[in-house]
Amino acid sequence: MTTILEATHVEKTYGIKGNTYTALQDINLEIREGEFVGIMGPSGAGKSTLLNIFSTIDTPTAGEVVIAGQNIVTMNEEQLSDFRRNKLGFIFQDYNLLDTLTVKENILLPLALSKVPAAEIERRVNEIADTFSIRDILDKYPYQISGGQKQRTAASRAIVADPSLILADEPTGALDSKSATSLLQSLKKLNEENGSTIMMVTHDAYAASYCKRVVFIKDGQLVQELHKKNQTRNMFFDQIMEVLAALGGEHDDIV
Repeated sequence: MTTILEATHVEKTYGIKGNTYTALQDINLEIREGEFVGIMGPSGAGKSTLLNIFSTIDTPTAGEVVIAGQNIVTMNEEQLSDFRRNKLGFIFQDYNLLDTLTVKENILLPLALSKVPAAEIERRVNEIADTFSIRDILDKYPYQISGGQKQRTAASRAIVADPSLILADEPTGALDSKSATSLLQSLKKLNEENGSTIMMVTHDAYAASYCKRVVFIKDGQLVQELHKKNQTRNMFFDQIMEVLAALGGEHDDIV
């Protein structure tokens, strides 16, 4: 399998000499094509910093990050902008939808920016809308739909351009349990049927149980990982909970 993401000896330090804080230290992580990987850990463990670096929002103090064969650490702003648009898909907790555009227009925006032909845009939008069961709301505006529908719209937009890597930041954080389950089932289907590569940062063990692999981070270091293998999702959930309990953290970090 092709390696989609390879982080080597990644470190991130904030502050100035004499007053610094190390958020990440010696991170080595590989994500292969078709994996669905969860990143978990207590508050302040470094999950968000890691995601920000992989999403090109932040840069590491040391180390290399290669995504889809390209070293993002050495890119300039213009190159990073093109890379984000062509290679990465983002799913945020707060949706980041444009209120003046319909659901359909929000989804097709990345394709329009890349000047994809209209017929191909139509085909891809309908295909992804079917995957996330939102075909019947394509003509509605964000203010007319539920939180769960907004998140599935945001996920559709992230995926429609067929990115090399989908980065999901607490995608179920603002959803009720039914909407969260629907989104997670759609992401699982996308991963299994389309071979999409997904990295999801979450504090929610239930969400993580939909992943194929879960990597745990504590105090800026990767400390353990679990592979689902042939377990049921409930068995994997129990394993995840055991590791989180052993790592410690606030109650909110493990439920």
